[in-house]
Amino acid sequence: MKITVIGELCTDVFVYGEAKRLSPEAPVPVFNPTHTESNPGMAGNVVENLLSINPKIGISFIHQDNVITKTRFVDDKSNHMFIRVDEGENKIEPLVLSDKMVERIKESDAVIVSDYNKGFLTENILKEIAYHSHFIIMDTKKKITTSLLSCYNFVKLNESEFLKHDFKRLNKLLITLGSKGAKYMDEIFPSPDPKETIDVSGAGDTFTASFTLKYLETKNISESIIYANEMASIVVSKKGVTTPFKVDSTKIY
Repeated sequence: MKITVIGELCTDVFVYGEAKRLSPEAPVPVFNPTHTESNPGMAGNVVENLLSINPKIGISFIHQDNVITKTRFVDDKSNHMFIRVDEGENKIEPLVLSDKMVERIKESDAVIVSDYNKGFLTENILKEIAYHSHFIIMDTKKKITTSLLSCYNFVKLNESEFLKHDFKRLNKLLITLGSKGAKYMDEIFPSPDPKETIDVSGAGDTFTASFTLKYLETKNISESIIYANEMASIVVSKKGVTTPFKVDSTKIY
């Protein structure tokens, strides 16, 4: 199985520590770091989730050249985030598809577009990617047009993103509802194994990756949604941006 992932890549950095007192200089907590964890984020987290679920698939990853870093300062005990510092997002150049990229897309069993709306993927490029794809699913943070929606097999939106649109073609939409599960064609699919939510970071990436893998295997939408709910319920019970199962990140690139 070959899958191409297209979208913005970042490095997610989690600086864990403790805050036991307020600063005498300003009414803010004094943060004492204890340890740091990092992993590929945004579209990179989609890749990690794919490899976590099925390490044997072949993955091609198309992303921007410049480095984006998201650094979160988090209380280790409560998992409360004090602040997130984002760097590098203002330097992204729009994607231009090369002949080699088009060939990768054409050879893929599926294409996953992970669009974080940072300027890397324009609407015209998104349509061009879809034109060359056999099967394509998109998770996007931008408000999308009806003409763009028609180019894709599925588009994954969370509930708040969906409410910003007025779509008629609900057969294209996978709507995630957090702990309530997901909705497709006005039918709600509850999570089969709801767990205590520790951190929702990256759960949408997990849903998209696991839905795609199960759908390629079964061509069954309901079964694929239930499986994606199950995988997402695993990651929200863990700290940080993570995957359902362990993965060796050094193999991604």
